[in-house]
Amino acid sequence: MTGTSSMSTVPAPCTYAIVIPSVGRPSLDRLLDTVAALETGAECPGPADVVVVDDRREPGPGEQPLTPLAPTLAGRPVRVVRGYGRGPAAARNRGWRAVNASVEWIAFLDDDVELPGDWARRLAADLAACTPDVGATQGRITVPLPPDRRPTDWERNTASLQDADWATADMAYRRRVLAEVGGLDERFPRAYREDADLALRVRRAGYRLVRGRRTILHPVRPADDWVSQRVQAGNADNALMRRLHGPRWREEAQAPGGAFAWHVTTTAAAATAVAGTVGLVAGLRGARWVAGAGALGWAALYRRFLVQRMEPGPRPEEPGFRAELRRMALTSATIPPTAVWHRVRGWARHRTTGPWPVRPRAVLFDRDGTLVHDVPYNGDPDRVAPVDQAAAALARVRAAGLRTAVVSNQSGVARGLITRDQVDAVNARVEELLGPFDSWQVCPHGPADGCGCRKPRPGMVLAAAAALGVRPEECVLIGDIGADVEAAQAAGARSVLVPTAVTRPEEIADAPATAPDLAAAVDMVLRLGAASAPTGPALAAGARDGERPSR
Repeated sequence: MTGTSSMSTVPAPCTYAIVIPSVGRPSLDRLLDTVAALETGAECPGPADVVVVDDRREPGPGEQPLTPLAPTLAGRPVRVVRGYGRGPAAARNRGWRAVNASVEWIAFLDDDVELPGDWARRLAADLAACTPDVGATQGRITVPLPPDRRPTDWERNTASLQDADWATADMAYRRRVLAEVGGLDERFPRAYREDADLALRVRRAGYRLVRGRRTILHPVRPADDWVSQRVQAGNADNALMRRLHGPRWREEAQAPGGAFAWHVTTTAAAATAVAGTVGLVAGLRGARWVAGAGALGWAALYRRFLVQRMEPGPRPEEPGFRAELRRMALTSATIPPTAVWHRVRGWARHRTTGPWPVRPRAVLFDRDGTLVHDVPYNGDPDRVAPVDQAAAALARVRAAGLRTAVVSNQSGVARGLITRDQVDAVNARVEELLGPFDSWQVCPHGPADGCGCRKPRPGMVLAAAAALGVRPEECVLIGDIGADVEAAQAAGARSVLVPTAVTRPEEIADAPATAPDLAAAVDMVLRLGAASAPTGPALAAGARDGERPSR
């Protein structure tokens, strides 16, 4: 402040919310204990909201129900929203979109970190230091390693987070920036590369990313012998990064190079040895030399990889050496072909993948209450009455080249109130009045049947996407109750809620996007399709727990 006034103005602290995706690990309770113990005050207030995203998969038919996540913070319940097991990128999107739009910053934390008491004070200072061109600020990560021996391969893997750029283990983003770029790319299903992808897109949007002064503790979580093999699935995400950001993505994302070229060579040597052995059995001339050369090459490359992994690890005289040697001996043989397999799988899956957020290619509609007025368990085609402007709205969707489908719960069949033939007759009347749809998906089951198709489960959304030849993320579902929104969320699609008299207030509050009527909902979808990236609140997958037991 300039001038000679004796009074000074202290800027109000930035408001922030904490978002924590979790699969129910015990470490979540420890994290929330440290959140409750944060030092707060007028200059460093606590979070405006704490949202835990329960990202465990919903149990299928015959499986045990989920144990509820019911964490508390200073004796008060923490808000928990469902994430449906689609990975940390989708879970973080679910979390930040559930936060009130007036909150300026979203502080993402992993559920296996711990906060020191001064974290809130240091975060407040970091946020206050961010100029308007800063889109995000990263915390500093400390990984404690054992003092009595050298770290294992898995411990070194975790410790690499200390030097990682833009890791969402502790990363605070401006909420408006997340909305501007469409949030995290939900096509990244693992806790791998989704943070680097977001950072690249935020930087390309014209914002800087900076390191703050706050710190967190990231203990090494327990892992079994095969964890280093399982993480090779991240090679598919490397393929997606290359598709989205080009061959120099590592340099731009400040991501260190890997050992993939060596894995390809090792796998090729093993394949040569196998081919030579097959030829030897078949009596082919020269097969012995081919098999021998391949085996020798593989053995040399295997030994190199094993020594490379063991050299920084525990020494023979240190605790845990034999267990580490066993793990490294086994996984050094299996990692190269596993890495190559996942990379090839990623190339195949993402060969036509476009930028995020994805433009919609299909619109899915709930039937009763959305396209036509809700007549409970209607089996009479003469009682079908479209909602206002339904025909015009659908005509605009079709004119835009978008595919259309209907996804409808019809539990009246299971209840014995109507027959499937009557349902089909009503659907035929809907098409007479509103035009043809590219796919009809109907669930005739009741709430107690445990099927995978009944909304809020994702079966009909996934089936509609398959029938239309599009991916779930390329679909937008328009419906009138929370079960419609939940089904979209569970499938990875987006949604727009059009409330009616039967829509519960909590369903409206929890929906990521709402519209006053069907015409306005279609407007939102068409705007999303016309824009390269949405601004403001983007259409997104979101949900609330439970379902309305009708239809």
